[in-house]
Amino acid sequence: MTTPSVLHSINPATEEVLATFPTCTAEQLEAALQGASDAQRRWRKTPLAERGRLTANAAAYLRQERSHLAGLITAEMGKPIGEAEAEVEKCAWACDYYAENAAAFLADERRPSNASESYAQFTPLGPVLAIMPWNFPFWQVFRFAAPAVMAGNTVLLKHAPNVPQCALAIDEVFRASGFPAGVLQVLLLAGTEASELVADPRIAAVTLTGSDRAGAAVGAAAGRAVKKAVLELGGSDPFIVLGDADLDAAVETGVRARFQNAGQSCIAAKRFLVVESVFEAFRERFVGAVRALRVGDPTDRSTHIGPMARADLRDALEAQLRRSLDMGAKLLSGGERRPGRGYFFLPTVVTEVRPDAPLVCEEVFGPVAVLIRVRDADEAIRVANDSQFGLGCSLWTRDLARAKAMARDIETGMVFINGMVASDPRLPFGGIKRSGYGRELSELGLREFVNVQTVWIGPKVE
Repeated sequence: MTTPSVLHSINPATEEVLATFPTCTAEQLEAALQGASDAQRRWRKTPLAERGRLTANAAAYLRQERSHLAGLITAEMGKPIGEAEAEVEKCAWACDYYAENAAAFLADERRPSNASESYAQFTPLGPVLAIMPWNFPFWQVFRFAAPAVMAGNTVLLKHAPNVPQCALAIDEVFRASGFPAGVLQVLLLAGTEASELVADPRIAAVTLTGSDRAGAAVGAAAGRAVKKAVLELGGSDPFIVLGDADLDAAVETGVRARFQNAGQSCIAAKRFLVVESVFEAFRERFVGAVRALRVGDPTDRSTHIGPMARADLRDALEAQLRRSLDMGAKLLSGGERRPGRGYFFLPTVVTEVRPDAPLVCEEVFGPVAVLIRVRDADEAIRVANDSQFGLGCSLWTRDLARAKAMARDIETGMVFINGMVASDPRLPFGGIKRSGYGRELSELGLREFVNVQTVWIGPKVE
């Protein structure tokens, strides 16, 4: 394996290099793999109550160090400080949730059969390789790691190369909370090299959150090695507004759903499908609200939109926008960089976009919203489903019976009615089609990385 020798932590608001970190040597990588394997044999036998105590410790530590950890998020990937603080708090919530509920989720399930006794029990798989993204650098890790370690697995974390300080801070959370050495280890690697680790016999399973391209590569590697994989990939989430929707609430939520984290979210609302009877009213209010958003210093609490995380991400967004405009799309607001240093891009709204334009048929990972006029609910469902992705959908109507019926026809892993698509430790999270497979969060997320083992005892004595 060949990797760049150094990872750079760059402040996207200033373009300043904050720090550099050497990548793992071959010897360090080998030690980490063996350490995860050795720790696994001890950790799986650690009583569940003790695992829960340490996971609750992590929640307390996250809250205690919230300001510091949020500051790292803002410095390394540009998230406005208030959003960064909320991200850290959400990680603490997930830790508390699994510390409190894992025992119930892992309890043996009795099954009637011809045996004197039969049941399913849930045992850990072993070391899990986690390949995580930069856009929610703490949450993406903890929403997987909290249930994984509570289930008795160990974790090897390969984080995104542009957030090495966040990765090392997560390692410190586990150390400071009292977890034994080897339960979670950070691998400072660049690019896609982690997919080469999947074949190592000490890796039991792999989870990846990222692009569908990266997911295809890791999924293929897991398939060749015959190992369990969970893939949480891209999205082009529809935001459907019907004629009887509360327009004020839909606009307010829609702006937040599209432009939170500078639009850099797999579950961000990306295609706004608005029925023609309210399209003009929605467009006017939506564009006005977008123009009122403040773009600037992410450490300033009055800022709504910070920079994009990297220069290449902004370049890719500009290219998608330019190609779509060349194909006839109409620009309503924004559409350009903010002058000066930093990877800023002004919040943008476009309409009259062709179905085959990049802004519609590709994932758009930045502050650009697409407004699409549809005739009625049936066309809204057809257009919503006309996508290679299937992660989330937000549906707005006052007719809840109709909304529930529509949800069954929408090809996504999640449908939020009169609300913003969001992750919640209590609810299954994941998608279909090129948005991936498997589920995170809830009891389903915890059970992704366990062996569901059937135990059958003796024939039944009549």
